[in-house]
Amino acid sequence: MKLSIVIPVYNERGTLDEILKRVGSVPQDKEIIVVDDGSTDGTTEWLKESAGEGVHVLFHQKNRGKGAAVRTGFEKVTGDIVIIQDADLEYDPVEYGRLIEPILDGRADVVYGSRFTGGPQRVLFFWHYVGNKFLTLLSDMLTNLNLSDMETCYKVFRADLLTKITIKSDRFGFEPEITARFAKLKCRIYEVPISYSGRTYEEGKKITWRDGMAALFHIIRFKFFD
Repeated sequence: MKLSIVIPVYNERGTLDEILKRVGSVPQDKEIIVVDDGSTDGTTEWLKESAGEGVHVLFHQKNRGKGAAVRTGFEKVTGDIVIIQDADLEYDPVEYGRLIEPILDGRADVVYGSRFTGGPQRVLFFWHYVGNKFLTLLSDMLTNLNLSDMETCYKVFRADLLTKITIKSDRFGFEPEITARFAKLKCRIYEVPISYSGRTYEEGKKITWRDGMAALFHIIRFKFFD
């Protein structure tokens, strides 16, 4: 089974080299698809010069958001299983084997890596945790799922599902939207515990309360108006 690893990137010059090394070192057969979402910190230039063999790089001329970057990456997928990987080192590719196992053995169509079911994690922001749990609860109520971490980066799924869903969100509305799409398809969804090395804002974390409010809007939107 071939993995298609889609990596949306925006201003991650400081971590990009390391994340590509980590992804490149995983033993599974894979293709690596990086989408530079209009970076302004030298990421674009580094990717053009140093991305390396086996890394398929796509560029947005201006910043359009994570959803738009992931959607661009999806268009180039040729593998059997898709993995979404952030470029910020908060999520560790060493866990791919655990994430794909329920799909490989036929139990699951989709797997979410949960930060809240027992894996080690860096202790950081209380209100981020509360916001995440609230958004996950609301999403679960409207999709009739019982996820513990709807907002996780690690969403892993059979590539053929891309022929059955259309993603519209450009920014962080992507997370509740794709969850709603999977629920409407009645996909078999599993969660597995993952580790999480969260960043502070000083270390480059980008998500803010505004993204949380946008996610709230999109949870409601994709239940009742789409």
